[in-house]
Amino acid sequence: MAQVEAQGMSGGITLLWNADLVIVDLTMTTQEVNCMVQFIALLQITVETGLIGRQASGAVTVTDGETIIYTTVCLADVPSEPSDFFPLSVHYQERFSAAGRTSGGFFKREGRTKDHEVLICRLIDRPLRPTMLKGFYHETQVLSWVLSYDGLHPPDALAVTAAGIAMALSEVPSSEVIAGVRIGLVGDKFIVNPTIQEMENSKLDLLLAGTNNAILMIEGYCDFLPEDKLLEAVEVGQDAVRGICKEVEALVQKCGKPKMLDAIKLPPKELYKLVEEIAGNELVEVLQIKNKIPRRKALSSLEEKVISILSEKGYISTMEAFGSTETLPDLLEEDEDEEVVVDGEVDEGDVHIKPVARKSVPLLFSEVDVKLVFKEVTSKLLRKRIVERGKRSDGRTPQEIRVIDARCGLLPRAHGSALFTRGETQSLAVVTLGDKQMAQKIDNLVDDDEYKRFYLQYSFPPSCVGEAGRVGAPSRREIGHGMLAERALGPILPPEDDFPYTVRVESTITESNGSSSMASVCGGCLALQDAGVPVKCAIAGIAMGMVLDTKEFGGDGTPLILSDILGSEDASGDMDFKVAGSDVGITAFQMDIKVGGITLPIMKQALLQAKDGRKHILAEMSKCSPPPSRKLSKHAPLIHVMKVKPEKINLIIGSGGKKVKSIIEETGVEAIETQDDGVVKITAKDLSSLEKSKAIISSLTMVPVVGDIYRNCEIKSIAPYGVFVEIVPGREGLCHISELSANWLAKAEDAFKVGDHLDVKLIEINDKGQLRLSRRALLPDPEPEKQSAKPRNASLSNDNVVSPKTLDKGKPKKAVTVSNDGSASKSVESLKDKTVPMKLSSPGKEAAKRLVSPENDGPDKPQTKKSGGNISSKSGNAVVNGEAKVV
Repeated sequence: MAQVEAQGMSGGITLLWNADLVIVDLTMTTQEVNCMVQFIALLQITVETGLIGRQASGAVTVTDGETIIYTTVCLADVPSEPSDFFPLSVHYQERFSAAGRTSGGFFKREGRTKDHEVLICRLIDRPLRPTMLKGFYHETQVLSWVLSYDGLHPPDALAVTAAGIAMALSEVPSSEVIAGVRIGLVGDKFIVNPTIQEMENSKLDLLLAGTNNAILMIEGYCDFLPEDKLLEAVEVGQDAVRGICKEVEALVQKCGKPKMLDAIKLPPKELYKLVEEIAGNELVEVLQIKNKIPRRKALSSLEEKVISILSEKGYISTMEAFGSTETLPDLLEEDEDEEVVVDGEVDEGDVHIKPVARKSVPLLFSEVDVKLVFKEVTSKLLRKRIVERGKRSDGRTPQEIRVIDARCGLLPRAHGSALFTRGETQSLAVVTLGDKQMAQKIDNLVDDDEYKRFYLQYSFPPSCVGEAGRVGAPSRREIGHGMLAERALGPILPPEDDFPYTVRVESTITESNGSSSMASVCGGCLALQDAGVPVKCAIAGIAMGMVLDTKEFGGDGTPLILSDILGSEDASGDMDFKVAGSDVGITAFQMDIKVGGITLPIMKQALLQAKDGRKHILAEMSKCSPPPSRKLSKHAPLIHVMKVKPEKINLIIGSGGKKVKSIIEETGVEAIETQDDGVVKITAKDLSSLEKSKAIISSLTMVPVVGDIYRNCEIKSIAPYGVFVEIVPGREGLCHISELSANWLAKAEDAFKVGDHLDVKLIEINDKGQLRLSRRALLPDPEPEKQSAKPRNASLSNDNVVSPKTLDKGKPKKAVTVSNDGSASKSVESLKDKTVPMKLSSPGKEAAKRLVSPENDGPDKPQTKKSGGNISSKSGNAVVNGEAKVV
C-alpha cells in the first residue's frame, strides 16, 4: 500500500500528483518470521514529499506519532577533487521548539551540536556511505531537523529512515534504498520502534539500518544478552527494514529524480594493470612488514615512486589523462612524380617535406587517479595474501589475538588508573570519583534535567599514530568511540544506592593500530577495579573484520572472519564489527559494513568468533601486574548517605541556603546534597570533617520529646519576655522569664547575659514546632517540708542515698552530647536495679541526680565517670532525660 503526495514544477506550472500521504503499515505476527521468535511490530510511518523544501534535490518529512523529522539532500553543482572518501556530510539538530521550549543560552537559539546529536549524525552517515557509487565527487549534504517531538517516539531511528528516503528521491546516484529501525526486548518479546516508556523496561537497545536484502549497520547496548538472542533481534529488525524499503521503492518510482550517473568519473581501467606491473612485487614485500610505522613509511615511499613514473612528477590535464596514447598518425610520402625545376627557378609553393613517423609518448595519468588506484591495488594484495596464505601483516592467523599486557596503579594521585596494551594499540584509562556536582548534565528536548553519574571520555591525539595534527575539541569519531565504550561498561556498575559516587573515566589513546575503542573498554574496566568501584564482573572488547569475496583470491567463497583487526585490515577489509561484554553475554556492539551488506549467517559466525576472543582477553586481563587495588584510594572523597524525615530537609538548608552553607564552612566538608525524599549526602575529604557535619545534621533533624533535659545550654539572645537557648547546634527554644527562676524577675538581663550556660527542660512543643523550655523545673524546691511530702522523694533514706529506680521505673537512659566543635556522641546505660550514692547539695535538702554512661560513636569521645557524683560535661550540651532521636 503506497500513496504519494508530491508536487513538481514544469514550465512554471505546479503539477500535483495524487495528493495523498504515504502511509507505511507494517504489522507482523510470529508466524511471519522465519526464526519463529515472538515479537510485536506495529509500525506506522507517514512520509510526505513535495510540500516543503522543493528546491532541494530531495526533501521529506517523516512522522511517527507526533514526532516529525524534516530531512533534505543537496549537492554541489561542480564536482570536488577526486578522493577515496565520498564527500558526504550529515548534520542533525533537535529544535527546542519541537517540544515547546526555548534554549536556555544567552542568545536563545540552538548553538553547537550536542554530543547526542553527533551520535545520531553518525547513525545517519554510516549506512548511507556504503550505498554511494564510486566516482561521484559532487559534495553531498544531508540536513535533518526535529520539528516536533511528542516525548513518546524517539527521533533517531526515524532520522535514519528519513535520510534514506530523501537520498533515494534525490539525484545522488546510490545503489539501494536504506531504512532504520530500533528493536527493544521487553520480557520475551521483541518490539519494533518501541516508545520511550517501553524502552525503560527493555533489556536491549538495538538500532539497525539496512536495505531490502542486507544489513549495513547495527549499534546498541544490552544487559549481558546472549549471542543467539541478539541474532534474533537482528532478524526481526531486518524484516522490519525490508518492509519499509519496499514501500519506499514504490514512492521513488513515482517521485524520484533521475540519477546523475553521467557525473561518475572512474580512473582508467588500464591504470590498475600498470600499477600492479610497476609496484606489485614490492607491495607484497612491504605488506609483510610487521610494525606499523615502518610499513607506513615504506608504502608512502613506494607510492611516490609510482606517482613519479605515471605522472612524470606533475599533473596532467583531464583530457590527456584519459586518452590512450599521445601519438601523431603515420604520414606517408605523397606518391607522385617529382617535378623538374629549372635552374634558377624556385617554386616556393611546391616544396615537399618527407614526413617521419613519431615515437609513441608514454601514457600520462593524473596524480589523483594514481593515488586512488594505488590504494585499491594495495588493499587487493593485502586481502589476497590473507586468503591465500592464511597470514596477516603481523604474521597472525585469522583467529589469533595480539599480545596483551596490562598494569594498574600507574598514577599515584589518581583515584584509579590502568594501562592496557594490545599489540600496537594502547589505552591509558583514569578514573575519577566525585559527588553529584561532578555529574554530566544532559540538555535534551524534555523539560526534566538529566544527569549522568557515569560517563567515559575518549581522546585520540595525533601523537598516538606518530603524526602531527589538530588538537582541540573532540571530533565526531572521538565522541562516538567514547559512547560505545561507556555503554559497554555501564551494565557492570553498582546501583547508586550501593555506591553513591559519580564516576568519570578518561581513556587517552597513547598508541593506535586498530580497535582503540575496545582497548578503552578493557583499560576502563581495570581502572574501575583499581579505583575500588565494586563492579559486577570484568568486561572486554574486541574488533572483528572480514574479507567477504574469497573466490576472487582463490578461496572457496566462504567469508573470512578476522579477530582483533589492525588498522590496515580495517581500512582494506569489508567489515568493522566491535563487540564488548563478559564471557556470558554482550553489553555493547557496533558494526559498520563497507560493501553492499552482510547476511545473518555471516554475523553469527562473527559473533561466535568474537566470544572466543573476549574469553581470551579476559584471561589475559586477569594476569594484570600490578593488579587493581580494588579499594577506594586515600585521595578519593568520602561520601556518607543518611536519611532524615523529608519535612526536616528545610532545617538543613535554611533560609536561602544559609544553614547548609554555614555547615560546610564550619566543618570543612566539600558538599552537602539534600533530596526531597529525605536523603542527605555528605562529601568530605577526611573523616573528621565528615563526622562533624553528621553530628550537626543529626542535631538539626532530631525529634525533641517533652520532658527531655538539656545540660550546659548557651543563651543566644535575650528578649524582654525571656531568653532563647540553643539546646543543640542549630535548635533554639524560648525559656520564658517566668521559667527562668523560682523567684520573681523583673528583667531577664538582671540575672543572665548572652553567652551564659544553663540547664533547661523541654516542657512544651506548640503546633508550629517551637520549643518551650524551663529552668525553674530543674531547680530544688525552696520548701523542704513540702518537698518531703512529695511521693517522688519518699524513697530517700536517712543516709542521703537516692535510688534512680524510683524516679524512672528502671528504663534505659540515652544521651546525646554535642561538643562545641560539632562532634557528637551517644550513650545508653540501663539504670535498673542500680543505686547511685550521691551527696546532698545542702544539709536538710534532698536532690535526685541521674548518672548516664556515654557510649560514643564520634571521633571526640568524652570520658565516662561511673562513680557517684555529678556528671561533668565540658564538651557541650547533653540530653539526659530521654534521647534526641534522629530519623
